[in-house]
Amino acid sequence: MAYLKNIKLLLGPLLAFIILSTVDLVPGNPLVTRMAAVTIWMAVWWFTEVVHLAVTALLPILLLPILGIADSKTTAFQYMDPIIFLFIGGFIIAFAIERWKLHQRIALKILMFVGTSPSRILFGVMLTCYLISMWISNTATVMMLLSAVLAIIVQTEKHFKQEQHSHRLASALLIGLAYSATIGGMATLVGTPTNMIFFREYTEKFPLNNDMNFFAWFKISFPLSILFLISAFFTLKFIFIKKDIQIAVDKNYFKEAYLRLGKISYEEKVVATIFILTALLWFTRADIDFGFMKMKGWSNLFEKKDFLQDSTVAIFMAILLFIIPSKTEKGRAIITWDDVAKLPFDIVLLFGGGFALAKGFELSGLSNWLASQMQFSSTTNIYVLIFGMCILITIISEFASNVACIQLMLPILIAIVHAMNIHPLLILVPATLASSLGFMLPVATAPNTIVFGSKRLLVKDMLKTGLILDVVGILLITLYMFILQQF
Repeated sequence: MAYLKNIKLLLGPLLAFIILSTVDLVPGNPLVTRMAAVTIWMAVWWFTEVVHLAVTALLPILLLPILGIADSKTTAFQYMDPIIFLFIGGFIIAFAIERWKLHQRIALKILMFVGTSPSRILFGVMLTCYLISMWISNTATVMMLLSAVLAIIVQTEKHFKQEQHSHRLASALLIGLAYSATIGGMATLVGTPTNMIFFREYTEKFPLNNDMNFFAWFKISFPLSILFLISAFFTLKFIFIKKDIQIAVDKNYFKEAYLRLGKISYEEKVVATIFILTALLWFTRADIDFGFMKMKGWSNLFEKKDFLQDSTVAIFMAILLFIIPSKTEKGRAIITWDDVAKLPFDIVLLFGGGFALAKGFELSGLSNWLASQMQFSSTTNIYVLIFGMCILITIISEFASNVACIQLMLPILIAIVHAMNIHPLLILVPATLASSLGFMLPVATAPNTIVFGSKRLLVKDMLKTGLILDVVGILLITLYMFILQQF
């Protein structure tokens, strides 16, 4: 096993060295070849995960200055991009929600509403997870709800006469939990890191377009995510919840669990208010064009409105949580730094590494070289391209980190956009959505890994449902982009 790891470890730098010493992509401009070597090295280490993903993300800090592609200051700046602060602010709000158990109250309230038959429980779990993961990390959402879902499984098992029926419902609930978290993450810019990576690249590479913000993404992706959630629910229902499963959980189960939480606390009210205000400020920052009317965004109140970004909102609201005092715990704020010490800095570094990689593509001229190699033109059928691109990205994301996948693909896709002379959103949006379609393997996404770790799932169950949803997702994204173009 150690022998195999050493091979993977050496493969990245070895391939990079071979490219540097034997290839000259653009005579007279060695930076293009050097950047290609860096990309291959990072791709190998990201895809094989021979070292932690965050360690690979640090390579640009070392390699770009050494190879003369970018100076240390320019490279380091990529690791502190405003989008990273959007991520940090969102996570702090999520920690506050978890700290005061507001997520449990929301989850139980929805489960009380949807009912107690197996299909309704599955829908309730998926809807709850979907709604929460729109605003909170997919991983954090699944971690928050896993114990509640396992408790539901234990509660329902006593109603089954046959063990296979119990296994079916447990599989449906756990897989539904993982999948709905991923689908919910597609709906908003802060829902999953891949969306924020796209947003940063798009706003930097196409600053004059001025057509992408929190609301613009939501307007595009929310309807698709709802369709996908419904598709996932009926797929799981068809596979796992057959007509021969006839049980009903005690109607008072969720109500009693909710009552055990007690009266809603002052802190929960504060966190809920901050959460709602944050969402409203994100939606209303920029001007919103409804077609029949245009609503001015609140950023117009400031002289330099372009200086204000969604990250500004996230950090402001996060700071409020550190200031507003708690009534339950005297002398403490709603949240303290100890509460956010588990902030995933590995993801922060992943963001930075991807941004630095993209900057290297631009400064070295590798983006222009890729554009010149793309055999695409304005006559190429865009929807065939979208379909094929979604298949490729979905396959890659099954075996590699979704974040690493989209970071490596975006510079190439931007080159395709320039080669075909089309609007970048036509390519970049479906690519970003497709990078979230890793449903088949337990290692494809963190939510998949977490639910598989419950020891209640078989790999074949996830493979079967995941394959169906990958295909459905690819078709939905392609068809959806075609429909959007008609309006």
